[in-house]
Amino acid sequence: MEEEARKLLEEGIRKKLISPGKGELSTFPNGTKVVFHYRTSLCDGKVLDDSKTMGGRSKPMELILGKKFKLAVWERVVITMRQGEVADFTCDTKHTALYPLVSQSLRNISAGKDPLEGQRHCCGIAQIHSHHSLGHTDLDHLQTSPQPLVFTIELLEVLPPGSFQLDVWAMTDEEKLQLVPQIHEEGNMLFKQGKIKEATEKYYNGVACLKNLQMKEHPGDEAWVKLDHMITPLLLNYCQCKLLQGQYYEVIEHCTSVVFKYEDNVKAYYKRAKAHAAVWNETEARADFAKVLELDPTLEPSVAKELRAMEERIRSKEKEEKGRYKGLFNTPPATATTG
Repeated sequence: MEEEARKLLEEGIRKKLISPGKGELSTFPNGTKVVFHYRTSLCDGKVLDDSKTMGGRSKPMELILGKKFKLAVWERVVITMRQGEVADFTCDTKHTALYPLVSQSLRNISAGKDPLEGQRHCCGIAQIHSHHSLGHTDLDHLQTSPQPLVFTIELLEVLPPGSFQLDVWAMTDEEKLQLVPQIHEEGNMLFKQGKIKEATEKYYNGVACLKNLQMKEHPGDEAWVKLDHMITPLLLNYCQCKLLQGQYYEVIEHCTSVVFKYEDNVKAYYKRAKAHAAVWNETEARADFAKVLELDPTLEPSVAKELRAMEERIRSKEKEEKGRYKGLFNTPPATATTG
């Protein structure tokens, strides 16, 4: 124990045990999953992040060792801990320079946003040396003035390789590619069962998985196009779910991106037409329905039904508005009164 503490100190990390854990210290081979709560503080005690309260909920951090997590010091310190142990680790600046980017991603996740939002066009090191705002005053200050940080770690679980299912983010590119058809099929089953919300999440995860792979390819290259052909049906299934949930503008946005690339995609035009009709974009809806018939005349009965429904809704709306404004400009003249 003392030998390990000495090694850490030589590396610029000072450990302070708060509560001892139980059992033997794990060997932590690559592929081990560690689950822990963390609190990040400045040396003056000011708390920056706390996984027990971030985003209004308690969600521990999960790491797969050996996957080269951006903040390498977290991997370094957890392998000195027993399950259930709580300890403070005061880490020199050389270990904390990338924390602002890591924190931004974790805060995005807790808020339900893309974890890479704001980082797509700039590598970590370049961002550290730029004046790019991370969207948080405390992180911007830490980015421009790097300093030592204190990480309070509570190690909850240590899961050896093979004892758990990998999260998508921790998979290799090949594992992700193999997983997508399974995700697609699970989404289809949930949709057939009427579990629209759950199906939406499956389709979203499938698209996100493929988009992650596609970002590594050059647009238009064979590999990029192949991935795009896998993304499109998943994205259209996602749009169908969003139609049923009334998220019409999102459907219009995604379907527009599809027809921009694939001008003969009937499903994209059809779903976009229905979304336009739902938000009273009559001209756009008629144009899309006309395109559907041009590409696939056999859909005439379905298109005719949708057009009748749209026209009925328009007539109903116009009638309602006439009734609302009827008599508005025909108010009787005021009568004079004497006191």
